[in-house]
Amino acid sequence: MSRQTARQQRIVVTELNKREEGFEKKFAIDEELKFKSIARRNRLFGQWVAEKLGKSGADRDAYAKEVIAAEIDGGEVAVARKIAADLAAKGSAISEADIKAKLDEFLAIAVAQVKAGT
Repeated sequence: MSRQTARQQRIVVTELNKREEGFEKKFAIDEELKFKSIARRNRLFGQWVAEKLGKSGADRDAYAKEVIAAEIDGGEVAVARKIAADLAAKGSAISEADIKAKLDEFLAIAVAQVKAGT
């Protein structure tokens, strides 16, 4: 193998390593954005539901934290179940489709806020 061929191979390997590092960094950033956005969505959604339940101030914020905890414990399904049960207990039924629509709506808002750093 000539010196030039060996040098070219090292350059290719170096470039591939840099490219891999770039993809790994982007993945990490994307996952962080996803995590923060979902947490923000759940907080916003929890505050919205809390207001529907007649809660305000510290009670509203505490309820939003419960919604965030439900996501951590069981994912979006657990959030939907909690919201549906809490609203039903107050006599305000909400369909699964309405919950999904609100989650999507608040996710869009949350992503924009997280990207904007607000």
